[in-house]
Amino acid sequence: MSQVEDEHVLVVPTELFREVGYFQGFADRVDGVLDTLLRAENTSYRPRSAMEADPSFKQLIPYVIFRYVDDDGRTHVFQYTRGTGQGESRLHRKRSVGVGGHISTVDAAATANGDPYREGMRRELEEEVAVETPYTERCVGMINDDQTDVGRVHLGVVHLADVERPDVRPRESEIIDAGFRPVEELLADLDGFETWSSICLEALFDRK
Repeated sequence: MSQVEDEHVLVVPTELFREVGYFQGFADRVDGVLDTLLRAENTSYRPRSAMEADPSFKQLIPYVIFRYVDDDGRTHVFQYTRGTGQGESRLHRKRSVGVGGHISTVDAAATANGDPYREGMRRELEEEVAVETPYTERCVGMINDDQTDVGRVHLGVVHLADVERPDVRPRESEIIDAGFRPVEELLADLDGFETWSSICLEALFDRK
């Protein structure tokens, strides 16, 4: 059995999400919704292999976007292409601006009575990228996409990380062609990105 198949990941009932604040696409006013979803009584850890095909649950995924604004005021966003060795085969070879992944029982054990969501986000960032610059991070919204197979079983929590310098590099070999690019360049190629990234780029950076 592979690590992905054996992993138990944090999920919330889709019915609860529909009750407390359902949306399609991107939502920027989510504090109350996210707080409710993350209450211990509303979460559980279930086998990832089963959850990938069960739309009655949503897997909560922190999705961190790194932004750099240069001295001329031009916005750049960290982006990369997913290799074929990453866990979610449906996203292979897709471009992405989001760094993050599943919250698991490993994170719950590491925090005891703490915050497994924040611990999971910290662990995923540490595993996937080296951030060699000071930065500030805040939650800016959530993504839900029930129009794709991947989206129906996941719920993204979007965090924006503003870096002082564009010094973010991949740690994993499956994160390829990585680096900061001008945001207007990314907006001109939305079809090349995974759905969540396209949604975020339009919602956060398209000023038309």
